[in-house]
Amino acid sequence: MALNKLSARQIKNAATGKYEDGGGLRLVVSASGAKKWVLRLTVEGKRREMGLGTYPDVSLATVRENATAFRTLARNGVDPIATRGTRVKEIPTFESCAARYVRAHRRGWKNPKHQRQWVRTLKNYARPKIGQKRVDAITTDDILEILAPIWANKTETAKRVQGRIENILDYAAAHQHREESNPARWRGHLDKLLAKPCRVKQVTHHPAMPYEDAAKFMVELRDLDGIAPIALRFLILTATRTKEVLLAEWDEFDFANETWTIPANRMKSRREHRVPLVPATLQLLEEVPRLTENRYVFPGRIAGKPLSSMALLTTMRRLGFGPKGARGNYVPHGFRSCFRDWSGEVSSYPRDVAEMALAHVIENKVEAAYRRGDLFTKRSQMMQDWAIYLTGNERE
Repeated sequence: MALNKLSARQIKNAATGKYEDGGGLRLVVSASGAKKWVLRLTVEGKRREMGLGTYPDVSLATVRENATAFRTLARNGVDPIATRGTRVKEIPTFESCAARYVRAHRRGWKNPKHQRQWVRTLKNYARPKIGQKRVDAITTDDILEILAPIWANKTETAKRVQGRIENILDYAAAHQHREESNPARWRGHLDKLLAKPCRVKQVTHHPAMPYEDAAKFMVELRDLDGIAPIALRFLILTATRTKEVLLAEWDEFDFANETWTIPANRMKSRREHRVPLVPATLQLLEEVPRLTENRYVFPGRIAGKPLSSMALLTTMRRLGFGPKGARGNYVPHGFRSCFRDWSGEVSSYPRDVAEMALAHVIENKVEAAYRRGDLFTKRSQMMQDWAIYLTGNERE
């Protein structure tokens, strides 16, 4: 049933009669001109009617909030009239509910940075608009007021804000603080009001070195001293991500079976990933000094710590690459695209082998459900060919 049918002007000018606001809430005007609010409810199959005060002593906004609270009680089988004298559970504001949600879920998030991002986006975009609003009073118009200004020019951020507000309002509904209908829900609701993100988002890819230049670059890296150039060569040979390499620990390596197993908590997909170790990568690991006081494969300058997150990019800058670099704006992460281009243009390996090597999640849910293996044997052959392409030899 439609809600909020009445306007302030209609109420002010209402003559004798009954005026429906929706959801059982009505304004009754007597012959004397007195105006009172009445809410009709059904509690466990029985019709109930309760007064909610007179107008203008009880404003339109206030009576709507009260009606929402009483409807919630009725849906849960509680008679609002019988409990009118008792304390009704307080409805939290969006800001309060968001804080509770974060506390309840933060241990399941990847890292503290993810938690800070959650809090920051809500603080910057949601709190100014709906922070002090009760969660049961938040409407679709409120959500559009937050998202519309940033949907086209900050699409990725806007989509994250939408998803986070949706989760918080679902959390509020689960705790019976609001109705189950969610004004921030994308599928079947906001997708009818806003353009699809893929239609407005300008995709920015990490600048990638052409695969034809990768072998020459590997030679230049080999001539540099230090741990960082070795780590960057290792990243290129394994087609892995910067964080996966920099935080690699010695106990993740099974040299007998030539396998590096990256734990799920360091993978973007949140799934454990096995990486084949071919002769070139094994030789690189032999070049790394193994420090008893540092568990990391690529140790940094600070005792017990890995290389800094900027170490690989700094190495590329030494050779004239990186953002605004004279030789190209290529970055370490771009070597995953470099590998993918090589696999498609030069090698004869099937697409799914390359995708598995990159630890990409299978988007087709049916295919993902039936895929049990990780194509490790085929990937071992592929990474060996990639190493030969880069180095010209089976061993560097």
